[in-house]
Amino acid sequence: MDTTAWVAGFRSAVLSPHEIIKISPSRGFHDQTLRQILHLDGGGEAVRVRLSNEYGKEPLVIAAARLAIRAERGDAVDPSADTALLPGTDRPLRFGGAAEVTVPVGEVVQSDPVELAVSAGTDLVLSLYLPEDTGLATFAHTPSQSAYAVSGNHVSAAVLDGAEEADGRYYVTGVDVLAPQGTAIAVAFGDSWLEGTGTSTGTNRRFPNQLNRRLGRGWVVNQGIGGNRLLTDEVGPHGLARFDRDVLGVPGATHVIFHFGLNDLGLPGMSGEPPATAEDLIEGYTTLAGRARSAGLTTIGMTMGPYAGTVYPGVDSPEGRVIRRQVNDWLRTSTVFDAVVDIAAAVQDPDAPDFIRPDLDSGDHLHLNDEGAREMAEAVDLALLEL
Repeated sequence: MDTTAWVAGFRSAVLSPHEIIKISPSRGFHDQTLRQILHLDGGGEAVRVRLSNEYGKEPLVIAAARLAIRAERGDAVDPSADTALLPGTDRPLRFGGAAEVTVPVGEVVQSDPVELAVSAGTDLVLSLYLPEDTGLATFAHTPSQSAYAVSGNHVSAAVLDGAEEADGRYYVTGVDVLAPQGTAIAVAFGDSWLEGTGTSTGTNRRFPNQLNRRLGRGWVVNQGIGGNRLLTDEVGPHGLARFDRDVLGVPGATHVIFHFGLNDLGLPGMSGEPPATAEDLIEGYTTLAGRARSAGLTTIGMTMGPYAGTVYPGVDSPEGRVIRRQVNDWLRTSTVFDAVVDIAAAVQDPDAPDFIRPDLDSGDHLHLNDEGAREMAEAVDLALLEL
C-alpha cells in the first residue's frame, strides 16, 4: 500500500499578458536564463514542476532547466544573494527523460519527478534557459517575489551575477511534492487579498504564508490573482471560470478558502460603469460553494475587506460601499459555506468600518501590509481547517 501521494506544495495562478486591464505588464525573453524563487508551502521527499504556455502565441522552447534549494541569504536582498544555490542541491529537470522541452501554445507540461527532500518554507530556485523569442509570457503579475533574467545559458550558475530584476512570476504554475498519504491541502482562491499585494516583496508575508505558520499539519497554497473578479473576466479569468483549473485541478485539495467581490465592486468604476449587484455576487458565491461541496471540499468563505478612500480612481463609490455591507451581512449569516471568516471585522478601522485600520494599511487604502496579512491569518479559527 502506498504511504505517499503527490500533492500541491506550491501554486501560482496565471493570466494572459494580452488582457486590456494591465495592473503589471508581462514581458518576453530571448536567449536568457530566467531564475525564479518558489517558496514552498509544504514539503515531501521528491518534487515535480509544472510549466505553462497557456496564453502564449508561440511554442515555448526550454533548452535547459534546473532546480535547486536556495542558499541562506541572511538579510541580503540583492540579486546575487537572492539567486544563490545551496551547494549539493542543484538538480537537472527532465521532461519524459529529455533535457529540453517545447511547450505547445495553450498547453502545460510537468517535469519528471526529482529526488530532492524539501520542507515547508523551503525556497526553491528554478532556472530556465529560453533560447528563442518567447513573446509575452504567461505569468502571475503581482507575486510579491522578484524574478531574475540574464543573457545566455547560466542555469547551472551558483550565483546569477548581473541579473535584471523582473516584477512577475513567469510560466511556472506549481510544484508538487511527494508527501505522506492523507496530507490535507487548502486552496486560497480569490483576489489580491490572497495573492499578497501590499506585503513586502521577497519576505513571504502574504496571508497564506502567515496562515501556514500557524498550522500544525497540512498547508495552504495560494491561487489568488490581483484584480481578479468573481463574475467578470479581467483581471484574469473570473473566479467561476477558473475554478476547475485553480481549485479542482490542485492535487490533494481538501479545503477551499474564498475571498472575492472587491474587484466586482471597484473595477467597473474605473471606466464609469456601475458595480456588480449584491444579488449577482450572492448568486456567484452560492454557485462556487456548491461546486466545491459537490467535489467533496470543505468551503470557507470570507467577508470582503474594506477599501474606502483607495487611491485608485473610480474604485471607491458610495454604491459600492453599500453593496459590500449588504453582501458581508449575508455572508455572516449564510449557510452556503461550511464556515465564514469575518476578515472585514478583523482589519477594519473600528471608528470608520469602511476603511482599513491605519496600522494595517499598505498605503493605497485597498491592500493590507505585512501586519494586516498577519491579522487576517489570525482571524482564521484553525479548527475550521481541520488539516
